[in-house]
Amino acid sequence: MLEKFFKLKEKNTTVSTELRAGFSTFLAMMYIVPVNASIMSLTGMPYDALITATAVVTIIATILNGFWSNTPVAMSVGMGLNAYFTFGLVKGMGIPWQTALGIVMISGIIFLILSFTKFRVWVLESVPLDLRRAISAGIGMFIAFIGLQGMGFIVKNEAVLVGLGNIKDPNVLLGLFGFIIAAFLYAYRVKGAFILSILVTTIVAWVFGLAKLPDGIISAPASIAPIAFKFDLASAFSLSLIPVIVTFLITDMFDTIGTLAGIGTRAELFKDGSKELQKTLEADAAATVIGASIGTSTTTSFIESAVGVEEGGRSGLTAVFTGLFFITTLFFLPLYKAIPSNAIYPILVMVGVLMFSELKNINFKDLTIAISVFVTVVLMPLTYSITIGLSAGFVTYVVLALLKKEFDKINIGTITLAIIGFLAFLFH
Repeated sequence: MLEKFFKLKEKNTTVSTELRAGFSTFLAMMYIVPVNASIMSLTGMPYDALITATAVVTIIATILNGFWSNTPVAMSVGMGLNAYFTFGLVKGMGIPWQTALGIVMISGIIFLILSFTKFRVWVLESVPLDLRRAISAGIGMFIAFIGLQGMGFIVKNEAVLVGLGNIKDPNVLLGLFGFIIAAFLYAYRVKGAFILSILVTTIVAWVFGLAKLPDGIISAPASIAPIAFKFDLASAFSLSLIPVIVTFLITDMFDTIGTLAGIGTRAELFKDGSKELQKTLEADAAATVIGASIGTSTTTSFIESAVGVEEGGRSGLTAVFTGLFFITTLFFLPLYKAIPSNAIYPILVMVGVLMFSELKNINFKDLTIAISVFVTVVLMPLTYSITIGLSAGFVTYVVLALLKKEFDKINIGTITLAIIGFLAFLFH
């Protein structure tokens, strides 16, 4: 039955291969449960509820995609946008987390509607590939900056804004140790490198008394009642928040399409482009709506799905198995609560490094592209805002193209995004 539904013979795979691939993807992205809860709990949302919500949305979104699109793509709360949700909106702009969830819900509904149209194709054709890469690299810089701050490696300095932290502090040393372990394991392509790094760093913290030992290992899942269906749509419907909604929409779209392009190339998916890609985009958009309902920020396709693809995963059965494995994470709350923050923050830095690597593919010989990319990437961390960086990049691109009379680089899409970007500055 499974073979027939998921077309395993047609995709040249087997149930055992899909099971192994699903478990590999699970190990590679299991870190998202404690990491996302740690980040979003800084908004005032309860950590326990976020652990459950993150696990639940991962389970639902990943299994939904497996059945709906029949692709080996796992989904969960997107790194980068969860940091923007916390540090950009709630802590940066002073927006209540309920309103921020409303913004995620609105962007998810719009994305879901647009997923059934040709809009995604229009956006892809409108925005230069290098600017899309710059968005990924800029978000990488943003979350790496947040990670380094959280580790205490970078601290506030009244004279020059930021400076080097106290590297003699045991907690800072613990964070640096965690980063080295994560980088080492990832460089050697160790399966589950990030979750293993968190585990090793946590054990070191326990041994040296830098963190309390867990009260237990397994417990019943915490209730999501404190955060479920708490999104505030009324407050989110504000003229000043339109650029923020657009930022969530565009970033999720680019992130998803970039991830699917990478996975699709390796797995030889999406060649005709379109049915499997379309259905995966639909599942991704639906997952964001589900996530905002449960109490998490934007849900997106995970690049860690490529690990399962490397193990031979080719169908939606891989995603279904991944989702089923995530059920186990619902019961590890005592263990998660005993993880020190400096075992988590190094993972943000590593994810930032991986996203920042997109710069290697950008054509810096084109001055219009080079300057626009620079503005996008640098302003995201310096202004603590993905919206400002993205907006400044589009405005710079259109202005430079007009001044240089490079009219072939301008179209309705880039002009529209530049206008939205300009509005972001007016209402910031």
